[in-house]
Amino acid sequence: MRNADIIWPKTLNTARNMQERDKNRVLTKPLRKEPEYIAGVDAAFSEDRVVAAACLYRYPELTLLEQAVAAKQMVFPYVPGYLFFREGRAIIAALGKLKKKPDVILLDGQGIAHPRGIGSASHLGVLLDIPTIGCAKTRLVGEYQDPGERKGDWTELQFNGRTVGAVLRTRDRVRPLFLSPGHWIDLPGAIRIALDCVGRYRIPEPLRCADMLSRRMKAGT
Repeated sequence: MRNADIIWPKTLNTARNMQERDKNRVLTKPLRKEPEYIAGVDAAFSEDRVVAAACLYRYPELTLLEQAVAAKQMVFPYVPGYLFFREGRAIIAALGKLKKKPDVILLDGQGIAHPRGIGSASHLGVLLDIPTIGCAKTRLVGEYQDPGERKGDWTELQFNGRTVGAVLRTRDRVRPLFLSPGHWIDLPGAIRIALDCVGRYRIPEPLRCADMLSRRMKAGT
């Protein structure tokens, strides 16, 4: 689905209706195929614009292949739990500039670990019909026990009696990430892919690339 094909809500009521519609489309199932290309996406905000970046890597070698950016006018206000309606237009536009379609997308945000079960990563996956993973630096919902101190240690993130994600240590003795399936991937697959994408830093490389690129572009606008 292209950005131009999506009717983007401008009111909270319309956004709420879109969430209710799309949350029933979210699938947390094993990957349909082993990925060859993985993209990281992130967005940066100015007063009235959203600048998004997409970085495409070959998997599992983690070779950077492409970078793309897009800027959109901000049309939706800040409302907790509805971040996708502020950043989604720009993120999808940036992804649309990549020459190769990613097999999996990592997004700095939430998947199903969300009050209504559909964070930005889940919205993105449903709209594009692509496996997505939410990879957040902070918790939005749920309870958990601290994982061990070694890379790969993780504990379940529980919300309303359901496992909605993992609290994952991506490097030894660093703060964990809050990982949750977005769409067309299950939790074991999300953990495996995220760990495979970690290099020298805590944040998976495709996301680090997108974060730095979106910040640079924001500074230049």
